[in-house]
Amino acid sequence: MSRSRAYRCLSCLDHTVDRAFDTSHLSVTCPNCGSFERFVNEAAFRQFRAFEESPPEGFDWARLERTEKLLVAERLARTTKTLADFDVLRGDEERSDDPNPA
Repeated sequence: MSRSRAYRCLSCLDHTVDRAFDTSHLSVTCPNCGSFERFVNEAAFRQFRAFEESPPEGFDWARLERTEKLLVAERLARTTKTLADFDVLRGDEERSDDPNPA
């Protein structure tokens, strides 16, 4: 028998659905709030909430938008990535592989 995973509605944050597969999110109509919304993997949501309550030291969590926070939380919860794998850039910064841009 396969393991069931929970997914939480990002609109109301109250309703969860269980599915027998593991994915980052689902897009379904929430029977609780009626919106066609993204349901995020519960493991990712728990990581997101933990960082909201206690932001990670040395990582500018507050600078990220909600969608970016959820993406980081999902990668940390469901892959082998760590916070060191992410860069938080200011709006006027551009990521470059060249350490000495012209």
